[in-house]
Amino acid sequence: MKAIVQDVYGDSDVLGLRDIPKPVPASGEVLLQVRAAGVDQGVWHLMTGKPYLVRLLGYGLKKPKVAVRGREVAGVVEAVGANVTRFQPGDEVFGTCEGSFAEYVCAKETLVARKPANLTFEEAAAAPISAVTALQAVRDAGQVAAGQKVLVIGAGGGVGSFAVQIAKDSGAEVTGVCSTGKVDLVRSLGADHVIDYTRDDIASSGVLYDVIIDTAGNRRLSVLRKALTPQGTLVIVGGEGGGNVTGGFERSMAAPLASLLSGQTFKGLVAKESHQDLEALSALFEAGRVKPFVDKVYPLAEAPAAVAYLHEGRVRGKVVVRV
Repeated sequence: MKAIVQDVYGDSDVLGLRDIPKPVPASGEVLLQVRAAGVDQGVWHLMTGKPYLVRLLGYGLKKPKVAVRGREVAGVVEAVGANVTRFQPGDEVFGTCEGSFAEYVCAKETLVARKPANLTFEEAAAAPISAVTALQAVRDAGQVAAGQKVLVIGAGGGVGSFAVQIAKDSGAEVTGVCSTGKVDLVRSLGADHVIDYTRDDIASSGVLYDVIIDTAGNRRLSVLRKALTPQGTLVIVGGEGGGNVTGGFERSMAAPLASLLSGQTFKGLVAKESHQDLEALSALFEAGRVKPFVDKVYPLAEAPAAVAYLHEGRVRGKVVVRV
């Protein structure tokens, strides 16, 4: 089968299309014929091995432990391993795995769910990591409630575009922060207000927010806390914008300590993948309350270009690889 493989850490030129053996599902796994694969920030981190914290977390010190890139997937069940009870061949599913930039991939039964009937495979592939992260940021970490003022930083990106919609669906008054080229998109997602960060500063408007969800990672905690209400909550999603060692994750790690010194709450979020949250999202998708926005679709052979495009920071919503 064809797959996008890398042998060493580096930029997108270390990725190449190769023929590799078709995988066989182990107990508790399903074999998927991949139709589409989402491109999330984690793909870039695993490709480059940066920040170095990624390597220490078990992904491989000198080279990637899993050679095939891609983690978000949508496809059709080809075969099932022993003890699989929720799926059978022919089922259309979406979820997370290791190595979705390939014609076939194995995924744990617990990390996939039935594909929403009203979504294309490309739309479904855009959701498993980004939308689950947004759901957990809004629902769990932020505990967003109706009537609250919510600020989403990075509102035009993968996680942010879902966070705007989920917060709005929760009944909040949502303000999205993005660059000039994404203002129209963020408005179309349902944001009540949009701040173009190239022209306006979030802390200078005088508006205080009950919840801030920061998916961008390039503002200091001291700046963000000024835009929070005295009992407000800041949710820091992942880590971006830092150096080669921790890559911005130091903000998430410092968040609990900062909470001890303030009546405000600071939380660092590392999303936990589960089929239960995929099923919760499916209900939102099928009801038309939340919808993925796909910026560009690349063929499998051009997956390296898709990763490079994502890292440029100009993506509106999500980038997807069609297989």
